[in-house]
Amino acid sequence: MKKTIAIIAGGDSSEHDVSLRSAEGINSWIDKEKYDVYTIEIKGLTWEAHLSDGSKSPVNRHDFSFEDHGKNVKPDYAYITIHGTPGENGILQGYFDLLHIPYSSCSLLVAALTFSKFTLNQYLKGFGVRIAESMLVRAGRSVSADDVVSRVGLPCFVKPNEGGSSFGVSKCRTADDILPAINKAMEESPEVVIESELKGIEIANGVYKTKKSGIQVLPITEVCSHNEFFDYGAKYNGEVEEITPARLSDSTTNRVKALTAAIYEILGAEGIMRVDYIITQEEEDGNMVDKINLLEINATPGMTLTSFIPQQAKAAGIDMKDLLSDIIEDKLS
Repeated sequence: MKKTIAIIAGGDSSEHDVSLRSAEGINSWIDKEKYDVYTIEIKGLTWEAHLSDGSKSPVNRHDFSFEDHGKNVKPDYAYITIHGTPGENGILQGYFDLLHIPYSSCSLLVAALTFSKFTLNQYLKGFGVRIAESMLVRAGRSVSADDVVSRVGLPCFVKPNEGGSSFGVSKCRTADDILPAINKAMEESPEVVIESELKGIEIANGVYKTKKSGIQVLPITEVCSHNEFFDYGAKYNGEVEEITPARLSDSTTNRVKALTAAIYEILGAEGIMRVDYIITQEEEDGNMVDKINLLEINATPGMTLTSFIPQQAKAAGIDMKDLLSDIIEDKLS
């Protein structure tokens, strides 16, 4: 009998609709000869399975089951593609752990760690990973623009500590820009991270691991935004040039891939993950040397038809149908 796969999408953040687009991409790639597939959309306490006739069926959260025209369906596997809460921060991972339902992403602990940009970066800094100068501002705590400038300098980036798709992100060039930027970011997250600007080449590197294939680091994508930074318009409205594989030297490419694999293993990650970096240059002994700086990690990366992961899989000669089958079977077998 076919196993039933539930693609979990939506969520409670501004990335709700982006998540639904990722679900469409995943649904298009999952092998329908092997699996029956449903998309389950979550919004607050409303959990609904999308049925083939366009109708929706409420999900019983006690056992994660629903009715499909008289047939009771209880999925065998959850493919989590919510960007933001409750799918990217460990909440759903804990729920599925309690129900003993296998899922696609990393564990509750790793999801929670990677969801907090500041906490993750400070943790990995202890392993020698380079990061930008940064500070954390929590709701209810006052901070002055002068404090920010003295600690991280200008220009700087202000962004939600727990959020993605560049919602609420601002680039500040003057001290007067900082407090309005913090208020904007607070609309997306109760914590705001402020980072010094790193000038260089922005890149993204996908990675996954299964018992069948071992750890697989995908080709690197170079991100050339037409805008001030890699904002929402660049990510989803085509205001960017994405080059895969990235135009890096062989040495730098190998070092980035080695670092991506090391970070994946340090975290004890599972499923598909994407690690984003900035490549800067510094002078050493009269020569300019590439330096790899971590930006952030996406434990449930975008999976739309134009997202980085499918681009990188294509460049590596990997069929997305085969990749997703490997990810699913890794937990079902």
